[in-house]
Amino acid sequence: MMRQWWRALLLLACLSAGVASSQTVAMFEPLLAAGHRSPANVLRDPHRHPAQTLAFFGIQPQHTVVEVLPGSAGYYMEILAPWLRAQGRYIAANRDESLPQYIPDHQKLLARLQAEPALYGQVVVTPFRADRHAIAPAGSADVVISFRNLHNWMERNELAESLSAFYKALKPGGILGIVDHRAREDWPEDQQLAKGYVRQTSAIALIEKAGFKFIASSEVNANPKDTKDHPEGVWTLPPGYRLKDQDRAKYQAIGESDRFTLKFVKP
Repeated sequence: MMRQWWRALLLLACLSAGVASSQTVAMFEPLLAAGHRSPANVLRDPHRHPAQTLAFFGIQPQHTVVEVLPGSAGYYMEILAPWLRAQGRYIAANRDESLPQYIPDHQKLLARLQAEPALYGQVVVTPFRADRHAIAPAGSADVVISFRNLHNWMERNELAESLSAFYKALKPGGILGIVDHRAREDWPEDQQLAKGYVRQTSAIALIEKAGFKFIASSEVNANPKDTKDHPEGVWTLPPGYRLKDQDRAKYQAIGESDRFTLKFVKP
């Protein structure tokens, strides 16, 4: 009986998510044309589908949203922080100082927040690495999102601890949204992980093991042109272009990596 009840709840959540998506894509689209967005970030919109992605996660203007590792570029911060300013809250859970190589990027993010208070004056910055810190007060977040970071946590053996931090921050019924580079299911996972790719089935299993329940996946960030056999992995493709000018036109034609977009709920 309990299993049937939970399946019914998940079905309702999926249907609700579909309604939210149709309502909120139009709400995000004007933000993509906002003058404050950096030209480099705007150029990535055709590959990242931000309005559709955020709508799939069901983010609403009154929500408290934690983005884990927004980075110095602040791609999604540019969109979300001004939109959430009036009714909700945007929390940037960025690097702590335990990995010195990331400190300059973190300082760039802080400098940007200070330079543009009209847009980012209410952004809350919290430290993140695995479960060493609380990324938000326990049970306070409506949504936790992170983009293209799962493979790093897996390689550092920090995934379970990171998911624990997300779980603690979310309210019951809160949403976890994850996007990452999608590996092939028929190739060895460890070899693909070293090149930045994660199997979708593995991601779902590991996140559910942490206590979350899988709701739905979206193909909005899929790219069938990505053959996933590039010499420098995902970093061969744009925007990384790790091979620099070698075969640049080839990789530009492929575009950014094939990605899964996954939505989970904290029971």
